[in-house]
Amino acid sequence: MLVSDSVRPLRIGTEVVWCTERADAIDSTVTVAVSLYNYGAFLGECLASVAKQTHPPLDLIIVDDCSTDASVDTAIQWLRAHSDRFMRSMVVRHVKNQGLAQARNTAFAHSRTDPVFVMDADNQLYPRAVERLLPYLVDRTYDAAYTQLEFFGDQSTIGHADVWSKRSFRSGNYVDAMALVSRRSWSQVGGYFHIEGGWEDFDFWCKFVDAGMKAIFIPELLCRYRVHGASMLRTETNSQAERVAARVQARHPWLSI
Repeated sequence: MLVSDSVRPLRIGTEVVWCTERADAIDSTVTVAVSLYNYGAFLGECLASVAKQTHPPLDLIIVDDCSTDASVDTAIQWLRAHSDRFMRSMVVRHVKNQGLAQARNTAFAHSRTDPVFVMDADNQLYPRAVERLLPYLVDRTYDAAYTQLEFFGDQSTIGHADVWSKRSFRSGNYVDAMALVSRRSWSQVGGYFHIEGGWEDFDFWCKFVDAGMKAIFIPELLCRYRVHGASMLRTETNSQAERVAARVQARHPWLSI
């Protein structure tokens, strides 16, 4: 069953607090969308890893979900020093906290490119990540492309990503949000849907499955997921797992979580 969620127009209240554009987008431009909420302490390392991408034409959109720390100031200070790396750079701030799903939807809505790489502000990329994934979204051969994760921080291990399969999703999520996603495909499934307690990413991939969309797994360590006390791996998602699982299964009855 295809879950039909409309992508909400940006009536939620947003402020563009930084925008520079030094060149028009070209066919190979990729947008990197960074979701930010009180992660100012990690943001510099995250953005430095984006700037080091071997794929030259990049747009950067940072969406701040109404942080209560100095995250926005940190983002602007970093861009003042490094915005010339990007063809276009933006910081968009939610006037009210809206949650991770809407932060990602805001980034997609502001993107001027079809390929959008999704990541959170506490995570990092290895230099070849975008370059390695982009060929699979050219001409929309695939709707998304993702890699294996490296956990770092409070844990040091390898993730559990694997090849795209509806059967593999039945028992739980194994594909992280860090992925290159077609904006058109994001729109066709209705974007990300807010689920109190987490699992927006799992729901998003399930909607791809419902729509018959294809994603490809690149079995290389190109994305780094930071594990720490405030990360989703350790907080809301796990503490409310049963209730959240029931909500997601109601939306996708073929799951057996």
